[in-house]
Amino acid sequence: QELLRESGGGVVQAGASLRLSCEVSTGARRQRRYAMGWFRQAPGTDREFVAAISWSGDSIVYTDAVKGRFAISRDDVKNVLYLQMNSLKPEDTAVYYCAADPGLVQGSRRAAEYDYWGQGTQVTVSY
Repeated sequence: QELLRESGGGVVQAGASLRLSCEVSTGARRQRRYAMGWFRQAPGTDREFVAAISWSGDSIVYTDAVKGRFAISRDDVKNVLYLQMNSLKPEDTAVYYCAADPGLVQGSRRAAEYDYWGQGTQVTVSY
């Protein structure tokens, strides 16, 4: 059973930076690699795609709203996924979730493609 745990959220002012982390704990005896993604959900809205990275790390996609400001990366030695968020805006306020799926090679924009999810970490950006 794979477990994902996000951390790094907080309350910041517009223009600030945060780095989210997602630790992957796997019950498998052999370390597995996954395509992974970040999603976010603001109150009263659907969960939306933010960024995704392939299992090898060489293919990355972003939603247009975060291009040039956010960067997704992975450390497969530590089993951690990151989301570096710069130049934060109030509209970035949401609960951020990481997701993983061992059946994916390329990261997907579709939440339904991922089997494993973390509990989320709150990011609040004030004016």
